[in-house]
Amino acid sequence: MPRAVMIVVSVLAVALLAGLYCIWTPDKSRAELETKYLGSPGGYLDIAGIRLHLRDTGPRSAPVVILLHGFGSSLQTWDGWADAMSARYRVVRFDLPGSGLTGADPSGDYSDARSVEIMAALMDRLHVARASLIGNSIGGRIAWKFAALEPNRVDKLVLISPDGFASPGFDYGRKPQVPVLLNLMRYVLPKALMRMNLQPAYGDPAALTGATVTRYYDLLLAPGVRAAMIARLQQTILAEPQPFLERIRAPTLLLWGEKDHMIPFSNANDYVRDLPDAVLQPLAGLGHVPQEEAPAISLAPVMTFLAR
Repeated sequence: MPRAVMIVVSVLAVALLAGLYCIWTPDKSRAELETKYLGSPGGYLDIAGIRLHLRDTGPRSAPVVILLHGFGSSLQTWDGWADAMSARYRVVRFDLPGSGLTGADPSGDYSDARSVEIMAALMDRLHVARASLIGNSIGGRIAWKFAALEPNRVDKLVLISPDGFASPGFDYGRKPQVPVLLNLMRYVLPKALMRMNLQPAYGDPAALTGATVTRYYDLLLAPGVRAAMIARLQQTILAEPQPFLERIRAPTLLLWGEKDHMIPFSNANDYVRDLPDAVLQPLAGLGHVPQEEAPAISLAPVMTFLAR
């Protein structure tokens, strides 16, 4: 190889390595993240072989409400609701396995069956015989699946833009079509990309604050979380919802933003059709995470429903 060509190749190689170094996104240390996002030193519980990060607030004698966040989120998604709810209810919220400070599940199992197992074990550990469940997106799917399989443990059910019906790339009984390039997220994750992915979750993208983007970004960089998120996607095998939904005995409130660009508002009709006792509350102008976008507006119908 001529010397001039070798020099050009060497320069290009150095430039490529330098570029990769500039965009490489390593995990943040657990100590750093706990300083910002751990509510208290005792904010963990060992449940079913995994250490769950959770917050348990409100009177211990009050009715229990368990909050389940969506994909890529964390228990902080409920910050705008938790204080108001805790005045009347015992409010339990936690980072799902593979999310936030809970981090990866040592079992490597992110199936719905594993999520239901963890939910039951958590309620047992907290000595909670029955609770009302509130779930957003994937958290909604876990909530209605639990309500179908453990009907005697659920008082009321609130589903916020719940996942579960087939959609492009997610068919019943089949592994999803997860893009190979998504694996790059383990190594490269620009913060600007995080904002781009979060904006469609809001009816009004201007309502997405820099602090919210930072929180999502930081907790996505928790050790092992990115690989766990990809594993959860790869292991998602949807089952026909109708047989599960028809078994649910708990009165159900469907809360759905009319400007939801992630799970369309029209999907609410499927749940209204199949749930035995459900009422739909549309949220005008709001998107996929109304508890973040407009906490007071979105919480009002929930409090009314729980108090029925």
